[in-house]
Amino acid sequence: MALALLSTSDKTGLVEFAQRLVADFGFDLISSGGTAKALQAAGLPVTKVSDYTGFPEILGGRVKTLHPRIHGGILARRDVPEDVAALELHQIRPIDLVVVNLYPFEQTIAQPDVSLATAIEQIDIGGPAMLRAAAKNYAHLTVLCRSIQYDDYLKQLQTGVSLNFRQHCAQQAFEHTATYDLTIATYLKSAQSPQESDATLPQSWMLTGTQLQALRYGENPHQPAAWYQTGTTPTGWATAVKLQGKELSYNNLVDLEAARRLIAEFTDTPAAAILKHTNPCGVALGTTLVEAYQKAFNADSVSAFGGIVALNQTLDVPTAEALTQTFLECILVPSCEPEAEAVLKAKSKLRVLVLPDLQRGTAQTVKSIAGGFLVQAADEAVECSTQWQVVTEAQPTPAQQEELLFAWKVCKHVKSNAIVVSRDRTTLGVGAGQMNRVGSVKIALEQAEEKSHGAVLASDGFFPFDDSVRTAAAAGIGAIVQPGGSLRDQDSIQAANELGLVMVLTGVRHFLH
Repeated sequence: MALALLSTSDKTGLVEFAQRLVADFGFDLISSGGTAKALQAAGLPVTKVSDYTGFPEILGGRVKTLHPRIHGGILARRDVPEDVAALELHQIRPIDLVVVNLYPFEQTIAQPDVSLATAIEQIDIGGPAMLRAAAKNYAHLTVLCRSIQYDDYLKQLQTGVSLNFRQHCAQQAFEHTATYDLTIATYLKSAQSPQESDATLPQSWMLTGTQLQALRYGENPHQPAAWYQTGTTPTGWATAVKLQGKELSYNNLVDLEAARRLIAEFTDTPAAAILKHTNPCGVALGTTLVEAYQKAFNADSVSAFGGIVALNQTLDVPTAEALTQTFLECILVPSCEPEAEAVLKAKSKLRVLVLPDLQRGTAQTVKSIAGGFLVQAADEAVECSTQWQVVTEAQPTPAQQEELLFAWKVCKHVKSNAIVVSRDRTTLGVGAGQMNRVGSVKIALEQAEEKSHGAVLASDGFFPFDDSVRTAAAAGIGAIVQPGGSLRDQDSIQAANELGLVMVLTGVRHFLH
């Protein structure tokens, strides 16, 4: 008779699976701890691991399955006479199926105020050992680590479990243990005190994920693409609720993340941002959400067509009605009134995403290059205008100071070279991704047209020459915010003084590539 070892933390579908193993295929079962209790409660014949090994569980359950009768039965090669002889000598039955998933470490550390000691006790030892042993010996047995594999295994049993199936299951088991170990390592690093934790990025970097959704294609139809979730506990976009609309595409998700990062800059005042190809085409603050959206839309109504809209407050009926007046791809909100949701149903293809936590992003960003990848800390610098340096004779008014802060926050989310012109907490012109800064300045000012008179201008990088300052002054710009740091800063400052402009230096650069 075949022998199966069952030891799971997640018991989804386990009893029904075990019943089929016994009734349909004549398996004997051995199990430990809570799994054995669950199977016994269902009336299934099961031998406890402690009875099978002749050795009790010890150390409060820390040692249960770490025994030669278990690992010998898993690791024995059935085509090696010496291995078969060893099993017979020590009266060890070969194990044909190992079904194991691991202690819920990630779910434990996700709980508020969980202690380090509690987290440590949820580090599985015997489970990974059995998974790795069974996966190593996939030529002679099958290892299952997810409940979604149960039905496929039962189908395989009807005709004989193929080597290809066993190898695929082994690969999934190694992925399972790798993700588990990565989660533990990441948690332990984060739990270190600042004095003990290395301030630099680690010498080794691991990234794993589980496919959440196959996407129609990537940036273009000839590029296959998929959406992956990191960890087993959903976070970020994996927690978003799609109220309506078509399936999300690769480009939608990239744009939505850019929109989330931008709108997260504004928390206290109603704010709206409209993006195309990750660049903002209209951003505004208002006394109400609908006012903020209308200001953002009017900032560049042509580019807003087919755009992504992000709002920082609960979507209400007036704003929903305004949103349905033009074609949009996606709407991102932290919450939505039922009445507003009903309004949006008139645009059934419009994707509406609810993501309650707009603030929580990623601590690092990863970008692939040939032969490897790059990792950097996310650009989450908190903007504080009180730390800026006014370098001109003209001093900013309180209103100008607030406007400069608004423009600077938006500029941070525009592809470099980035220029933003704004007034009344509304973008008037955006120059993005040009090969030279003067080109971005001209584009932003051309968009703003006569509205640039009395407006402010933000630049994500310093001005290497004074030409951009003079171009801005000629268009009526009253104040400029930029990081500074050029060897020719004094040239720009001198030009600003000569032309009566306000100039402040932030000391922080915000390139976005």
